[in-house]
Amino acid sequence: MFQETLDLYIKRILEFLVYTKNYLIRMNPIQMMINSMVEGIKDFLTVKKKLRMAQYRLNYHKHQLNKMEQLIAENSQHNFLKGSNLDQKR
Repeated sequence: MFQETLDLYIKRILEFLVYTKNYLIRMNPIQMMINSMVEGIKDFLTVKKKLRMAQYRLNYHKHQLNKMEQLIAENSQHNFLKGSNLDQKR
């Protein structure tokens, strides 16, 4: 009786170890962690470049908006300066 119970427990432990080994081979959490750390370091090192690109895009769009507003103001009857009247082109 005791021997059968012990054999069953050992069998279950071995099955668990086989499942664990197969999971580690399939998922490889250590490699996933290393890849995640490398990606984080790359993002950290390139954050200045990304910030400069975003600022450039923002300035470009601001410039385009200002040009559009200037063209609208030049080509309209300046209704937007009259107070409650809204310029519909804007």
